[in-house]
Amino acid sequence: MSSQINITDEITDYLLSVSLREDPVLRDLREETVAALSSRSGMQISPHQGQFMRLLAGLMGVRRGIEVGTFTGYSALCTAQALPADGRLVCCDLSEEWTGIARRYWERAGVAQKIELRLGPAGDTLDALLKEGGAGAYDWLFLDADKTGYDGYYEQGLRLLRPGGLILVDNVLWNGAVLRPADELDAKQEADTLALQAFNEKLHGDERVEISLLPLGDGLTLARKR
Repeated sequence: MSSQINITDEITDYLLSVSLREDPVLRDLREETVAALSSRSGMQISPHQGQFMRLLAGLMGVRRGIEVGTFTGYSALCTAQALPADGRLVCCDLSEEWTGIARRYWERAGVAQKIELRLGPAGDTLDALLKEGGAGAYDWLFLDADKTGYDGYYEQGLRLLRPGGLILVDNVLWNGAVLRPADELDAKQEADTLALQAFNEKLHGDERVEISLLPLGDGLTLARKR
């Protein structure tokens, strides 16, 4: 097996210096999130992950997408920027406070008309999309919400995606905690970590999809529906 570079802080700084193109709206959103929600700002994806997602959505020609876990809207803004004028991104979240920040920046960026925000349990929203005739109608699903819910969202998402559609799953490395056995996990981490370990193993053996786990951010799995 070929070697994997150790991604140090210095390598990351270099990567950003020669690759990142973060527009002012995205930068301001990221900075406001850190200032207003410092204890939770780690829930926001990194700017280079957002840029990668925008590039990937553009390459795929995504027209209809779903996002589970929107927070303050950075990832949704990146995705919406890649959609055509008549594209649609359904965003699922529970927090009116956090998505209130998102709405302001979507408006400022000129993409609000592409985004439909649905507040409430994501599983209920995904079920509603299926009942509305959404099976096989979507190109893209980004999962970045409660880790114990990933398996259910994934199964619902497979039904909503067309063949060739893509599921992106965030935090699959969980800051390295996925390497730890159950008896080394503290109570706060245990449920999420065990859920991620089981989910990663499930995807590895799931022949319904082609997969690749990237060491980007906190780990990003791409699963393409066959």
